[in-house]
Amino acid sequence: MTFLEPSHSPHNVGQCEHPEVITIRPQTETWTHQRLPYFVGISKSTVGATGISMNLVVIPPGGTAEPHSHRDYETAIYILKGRVETRYGAGLKQSMINEAGDFIFIPPNVPHQPTNLSLTEAAQAIVARNDPNDQENVVLYDLSESS
Repeated sequence: MTFLEPSHSPHNVGQCEHPEVITIRPQTETWTHQRLPYFVGISKSTVGATGISMNLVVIPPGGTAEPHSHRDYETAIYILKGRVETRYGAGLKQSMINEAGDFIFIPPNVPHQPTNLSLTEAAQAIVARNDPNDQENVVLYDLSESS
C-alpha cells in the first residue's frame, strides 16, 4: 500500500518565479492515512501550493474511512456521486447523510468518519483543505478515548 506518492501529469510544476497555470490529471490512486483511495490533484507536492489542497476521494461500495480529524485545518467537500453518511463530533455520536450535489464544511479538529451507503457503487467527492500538505495533519481518532 502506498501513502500519498502521487502519480500525476503536471505541466510547468515548480515555476514559482514565473507564475503559470498548472494542470494536474491524476493517473493512479494513492492511499491516505484515513484508508481511502485519493487521486491527488492540487497540493504542495504537485504544484507547489502554499495554502490549499484539492483531491478526488473515492469511497468503495460499503466502504468507510478510519475515524480522523484534520489538525488546525478546515475541510470543504463536494459530493459528486453517491450517498455518504458522515458520523462526527465527540464519540462520532452525530450523523448526517449527504448526496451528490451537496457541499459539506468540516471545521478544524472535528473528528469524522464518512461511509458509503451504497453496497454496489463507489461514492466520489472533491475534497479541499486550506492545508497544502493534506496528509501531514491527519490525526486518527481513537473511539475508545472518547467513551
